[in-house]
Parts: sequence; C-alpha cells; structure tokens
Amino acid sequence: MKKFGISILFFITFIIIYLLQANIFPSLKIAGVMPNLFVIFILWIGLFANTIEAVGFGLIMGVLIDLIYGKVIGITAVMLCVIGYLGAYFDKNFSKESKFKIVLMVIGATLIYEIGYYALGGLIIGYDFEWLKLMKIVIFEIIYNVLITIILYPMIQNLGYKVDRAFKRNNILTRYF
Repeated sequence: MKKFGISILFFITFIIIYLLQANIFPSLKIAGVMPNLFVIFILWIGLFANTIEAVGFGLIMGVLIDLIYGKVIGITAVMLCVIGYLGAYFDKNFSKESKFKIVLMVIGATLIYEIGYYALGGLIIGYDFEWLKLMKIVIFEIIYNVLITIILYPMIQNLGYKVDRAFKRNNILTRYF
C-alpha cells in the first residue's frame, strides 16, 4: 500500500513538473535552453525507488510528454526509460551519499538524454545534425540541471531515502552479494 501511495505522489510530482516546464521555465530560458526537470525526476526515481518504477514512469511520462509536445510519439518515452534504467544502474554501482556524485549522475543523465533524443529525432524525422546547436543545448541544459540539483539536494536526499526504505527495505542485504 505504501508503494502505491508513493506512486501516486510520483504522478502528482510529474504534473507539478509539467506545469513548471510549460508555464514558468519558458520565461527563464538562457540561450534558448531551459532546464529539464523530467530527466532529474526520472533519474531520482531510478536512484531511490527501483528499476521497474523508474522505467515504467519514464515510459508513461515520456508518452504523455510526447502527446503534448512531441512531433513523434515515443522518442521522449524511450529516452526517459533509458534514464530510469541508468538511475537504477547508478544505484547499484555508486553511492548516493555525496552531492558531487549526484551532480555527476545528473550530468551523465542529461548528456545521454539530449544526445539520444537528438540522434533518435534525427533518424526518425530526418533532420540534419547540427553538432554546434546540440552542444549548446547540452552545455546549457547541464548547467541548468546541475544548479537545480544543487539547490534541491537536501530535499532530494531526504525524500529519496524515505522512498528507498519503502521500496527496498526487504532486499537491502541482497544488494551487496
């Protein structure tokens, strides 16, 4: 029951993030780029919940985002699934104790998301690759996402460990063997 309640909170958080992305962040663009809270959120689910939750929410949220924003349905869903799986991989192989490591994870996730999104979009839609434009987007989005992660780190850490206890309390010993 506790997991179901947390899943409902994940969906409510998605709606809040969507409202921020759609209404607030467009006015805060730097060089035409705004932060991508969806990447941070799905990475966080992967780090603190489990692989199934992260990939599932990545898929659901990605399809919803593509239905609202996208030119092609599925690109965001695939990339958010990859980020969810990456978060679960980071959880199993790296410590979540350090702010520096979390920042490195956000950098890696943002880099993978943007390059993957751009590459899949190029293959499916067929537009020309503009590497300088991609690099500008990646650099500014990484800076934005890192700043948001640093600002929200105490909340990310506290809520994360509560979610971690709810999803992983029974199999804590099996993670080390």
